[in-house]
Amino acid sequence: MQLLQIRGFNDFFQDTFAFIKENGKHYFKHYFIINGFFLVLLAAITYIFVSFYSTILFNPANFGVAESTNINPLDDFMNENFGVFILALIAFFIIAIIAGVINYAYTPIYLKLYNEKDGANFSTKEIINSYKANIVKLLMFVLLGLLIAIPLSIAAGIISFVLAITIVGILLLPLVIGLLALLYNNTLLEYIHNKRNFWDAMGYAWNSIASKFWATVGCVGIFFVISYIIQFIIQITSSIFMTARTLTVVESGSTNPFEQSASVIIVMALMFILQFVVSIITNSIIQVNQGIIYFSLKEEKENINTKTVIDQIGSSEN
Repeated sequence: MQLLQIRGFNDFFQDTFAFIKENGKHYFKHYFIINGFFLVLLAAITYIFVSFYSTILFNPANFGVAESTNINPLDDFMNENFGVFILALIAFFIIAIIAGVINYAYTPIYLKLYNEKDGANFSTKEIINSYKANIVKLLMFVLLGLLIAIPLSIAAGIISFVLAITIVGILLLPLVIGLLALLYNNTLLEYIHNKRNFWDAMGYAWNSIASKFWATVGCVGIFFVISYIIQFIIQITSSIFMTARTLTVVESGSTNPFEQSASVIIVMALMFILQFVVSIITNSIIQVNQGIIYFSLKEEKENINTKTVIDQIGSSEN
């Protein structure tokens, strides 16, 4: 698939799924090679936290102790292991930042190489080398991105509040999310793709988006809505299973203090894994969509591919 190609609203959708269909195996293979270690580590840490909290929360024995002594088991554990808990949170925070940057930058770097190689003709080593070549830019993107996020968040919050007043406005809320996501993603793509500084890259991204505002922002907004609906269904299903299992244990009159908590933890673990995988897939599709939009707008603005084709025709005639 040619990335540098002028597209309309429908093409943004069609080419996003076409790209995943053609290159999904290559894309996700290298995605998990690059991000796999950090994703598994974060998932394991998160599961340990959730599992521990759920054990205390749903353990009937702990509730009995709490009622008789007025001591919260979780608070008691926290007081006894406060130092370890803080160190664990700091470690989780650091790992989450590193994993977040690597994960967020993967699709822009992948699409950059895809465009340069004219297809998925590159290896994991080339992706890693691209990370290394852009490490300074990635760090600057995170720092400056967080800085500009403050005024952008305030503006987005005000706009969202105004929109939420009316029913019609609520339907437009995904556009706010879509605009912010597209602005940041396209800024990073332009930042690592050309020799612009962060602010010039953001200005370029904004001007490109504004030239086709409703088609681009609307497309990304719809993808976010679809992603939210899918994950909401999973959460609702998880809640139904947990409630049903709890009622089953209560109605059976089980005296095993761990039966209820163990059942809930198993369901939570399964749903967590499912939601984790679905989140990776949907977020990847959204980022690919944003990349498709970026290259489409870039071609429309600079006619890069058109000029190349004309030059090739001229060379063949000579």
